[in-house]
Amino acid sequence: MSGTLSDDPILEMYLFESSQLIEQLEAIFLCCETSKSFSSEAVADIFRNMHTIKGSAAMMSYMSISEVAHVIEDLFYRIREDGSVPRDFDALFELIWDGLDFIKVETHKIRNGHSPDGDASGIVQAVGDYLAHASTVDAPPFAYEAVVHFTADCLMENVRAYALVHQLGEWAEVISYEPEDIATNESSAERIRESGFRIVLRSGKTEEQLAQWIKSTAYVERLTLTPSSESIEPLPEAEAQVDESGLKDHPMVGRDLAPASMISVHVDKLDKLMDLVGEMVIAEAMVTQHDALRGVVSDAFHKSAGHLRKITGELQDIVMSIRMVPLTTTFHKMHRVIRDMSKKLNKEVDIHIHGEETEVDKNIIEQISDPLMHLVRNAVDHGLEAPEARIAAGKSSHGSVTLEARNAGSDVLIIVKDDGAGLNRDKILRRALEQGLISEVDTELSDKEIYNLILLPGFSTKDDVTQYSGRGVGMDVAYRNIEQVGGAILVESVPGQGTAISLKIPLTLAIIDGMNIKVGGSYYTLPITSIQESFKPRAQDLLRDPDGNEMIMVRGECYPILRLQERLGAGSSRADISEGVLVMIHQDGRKLCVLVDELLGQQQVVVKTLPPYIKRIRPIKELAGCTLLGDGNISLILDAAVLIGGVSGRGSASLSAMSLIH
Repeated sequence: MSGTLSDDPILEMYLFESSQLIEQLEAIFLCCETSKSFSSEAVADIFRNMHTIKGSAAMMSYMSISEVAHVIEDLFYRIREDGSVPRDFDALFELIWDGLDFIKVETHKIRNGHSPDGDASGIVQAVGDYLAHASTVDAPPFAYEAVVHFTADCLMENVRAYALVHQLGEWAEVISYEPEDIATNESSAERIRESGFRIVLRSGKTEEQLAQWIKSTAYVERLTLTPSSESIEPLPEAEAQVDESGLKDHPMVGRDLAPASMISVHVDKLDKLMDLVGEMVIAEAMVTQHDALRGVVSDAFHKSAGHLRKITGELQDIVMSIRMVPLTTTFHKMHRVIRDMSKKLNKEVDIHIHGEETEVDKNIIEQISDPLMHLVRNAVDHGLEAPEARIAAGKSSHGSVTLEARNAGSDVLIIVKDDGAGLNRDKILRRALEQGLISEVDTELSDKEIYNLILLPGFSTKDDVTQYSGRGVGMDVAYRNIEQVGGAILVESVPGQGTAISLKIPLTLAIIDGMNIKVGGSYYTLPITSIQESFKPRAQDLLRDPDGNEMIMVRGECYPILRLQERLGAGSSRADISEGVLVMIHQDGRKLCVLVDELLGQQQVVVKTLPPYIKRIRPIKELAGCTLLGDGNISLILDAAVLIGGVSGRGSASLSAMSLIH
């Protein structure tokens, strides 16, 4: 294959639809495997999706994908038509996962411009052998719930119900029925007349066969037959039975992949649209804030400018909402990660998901997928104990991993929590010292600071290296990826109770509310969400710590002062602090007062990344990007977290818009 995906709209649509179908299949398979059951709805969804994958792959001449989808379709066709399910449920799902993984890998090759050259013969043969073996054993019974309504003129409904129960014995095993006193209580006839006669039964017959037989019984007017949701003990050696619990409410079961009211749009077009809206926001500011209009009194102009600002704001909101996608897919991918790890590590792990409907900018989601996977793997591998160790500690043998997301202002909090042994404070300190990650053990370090040492490059407390962890790479990668999108990581742990790692990430990277400031001859922007307050300092409130660093007393609390002119090399420093303005910024519970020359006002700014050549020539960690102000000046967007974190270093970096440009 040659060219990009956008060069071939048919290929682009094939990949989009295939990815959607694969994600839905994976979610349904996980749910079915957990409950060890196949509902009729799940079987129908699986069969339909596999049939679509098979046909689409054949149309695109990807025959290996089509062959694998075909044999899995054959398997679920057997299940759908005659209820024949192999008794060895675990072995069945190993084949199913092998087939789905093959399709995923081949699809990934196509997406990356490679040929899908995988050999499907092994999977095709294995599924064929399994189907051949399944035909030699009796089909296991399925559990059903029947609600029967008799005709209005039949009379003695309790007697009719009693006869039906005994006649059903030829076709099924009756587990229970309601009302239970049909043989002894004549008033049960009235209850049956009003609510119907409910029967829970188990049978190797298909749903259609049972329905036809019951409907053919005398005086039966209406029948509702569904897979039973009750907990029924399985017959010996019958490992696969229908159980709707855990499946009927699953968000991926029965979901329409392509509602008629929705269309798919290539992500590049959304990015271009976002860029154009960003330029429109800048153009609107340049027009309404033009120097030639200063002091001009014109009601008509102000009315028109207000109308333009309203339209621009609404358009911006709509475009931003298009870019926002829920965390549902990202969260549900973790089901598969935990499933595979728990099997290979011989751990029993349950996953709980909360707040999956929380929406984040699509570019943010792309950046956090890998960090989230690292955190989940660490929770299972590092955090959760082996079943025997958990039992010895008085816990359930099943470990628990919880994924939670919630909005926090203009940020989103994503929390990965386990109920394992928790972090070992002393071991972390000792290992950090041994690995040379810290120079000496500081007894004044808080637990929070000690736990955050696990984010350092190369840090690991594992004594052996596994395929999942032990090299001290995963957490560092997670930290760097989150840092790149302007986020932060917080580690909390309680010995014996577990660990919680929180990711604080911005909702979007495209447009932010900022406070424009002037320092020397340069312009900078601080995100409004990082600002707590601003005020004119008084000379008498200025203090110095033992190292000579400046502090300011505000309502009885001391805060460090950072002179941006010195830190950023933006001009000579003011000797008299009262001539400037202090802006108090905060991040993760820490606060800092930044001394600036002037506040220029609040404005929505379009965040643009710094040009690559600037990053190569002079990498500047204090910057989160740059923007263009309404008067045409360039403003550099400051990273509040880096400013606060670098106060102790008091380092200097020559940094101004003019120096970067020239």
